[in-house]
Amino acid sequence: MHFTTVIASLAALAPLASAVGNAKVQNHCKDPVYLWSVGGTVGSQQTIEPGKEYSEPLRHDDKSGGVSLKITTKENGLYDGSPQTNFAYTLDGSNVWYDLSDVFGDPFSGESLVVNPSKADCPNICWASGVSPGASQTKTCTSDSDVTLTLCSDKC
Repeated sequence: MHFTTVIASLAALAPLASAVGNAKVQNHCKDPVYLWSVGGTVGSQQTIEPGKEYSEPLRHDDKSGGVSLKITTKENGLYDGSPQTNFAYTLDGSNVWYDLSDVFGDPFSGESLVVNPSKADCPNICWASGVSPGASQTKTCTSDSDVTLTLCSDKC
């Protein structure tokens, strides 16, 4: 095989390697929310103002296997036991697994929370009252899909 053939083959695969979606959190609430991206390490606090969005490329975390976007309504809430909503995902080859859960309470009780993939044929997650309806919330989609959590959504 010639060197130029190898280069051409690798170049052809490059778009496939970069065909990964994003995990997004949109804040439609009236107040700021606070987010930490947590895998094998804890990322810095991100403030998402009303009407704004946080986004990160879907990634595999070698230490934990997945990533959880931990969201509180209180600044520094990750460190004081404040109620948090966890929007978690695991990048697994050509698939992304995603789910929604709350710990230490329900910070968005009374508000709709919706996880909506950009691919129409992938399932969404809807918490109409901001509280888990029960049962498993884990869903899957292709890894080239964006997966967006909308806080204080106007509908499921």
